[in-house]
Amino acid sequence: MGLLDSVIGALGQPSGGGGAGQGELLRAVLAMLAQGQGGGLADLVGRLQRGGLGDAVGSWVGTGQNMPVSPDALGGALGDDLLAGLAQRSGIDAGALLGPLAQLLPQVVDQLTPHGRLPEGGADAMPDLGDLLARLGGR
Repeated sequence: MGLLDSVIGALGQPSGGGGAGQGELLRAVLAMLAQGQGGGLADLVGRLQRGGLGDAVGSWVGTGQNMPVSPDALGGALGDDLLAGLAQRSGIDAGALLGPLAQLLPQVVDQLTPHGRLPEGGADAMPDLGDLLARLGGR
């Protein structure tokens, strides 16, 4: 699991205990997006924009620095249904999910939009998972 450990390390999480949860959360987010659950990346970005996080999400998609987002604001924008699915898939309690997700999601969206825009092909356009993990781990 060396590459995943590198990703978790790049995210500033310890490789044991909480880091394992972070790794599972990363897998859950990428699986959700790759499988198009909730509409994939385009729907996720739209949901966050409609939830009042347009400036933050714009910075994640754009080529500049990523703006932070508070766990509470993220939770309100994502909605209970999506959060419940991520909690179930990652094995992280829903109450403990938002803090790590607020740290992780900006980096994931940033890496999925390397040219400052959503990939061509909409919800189905996903880069190779290994490539994404390598880019996240290289930070």
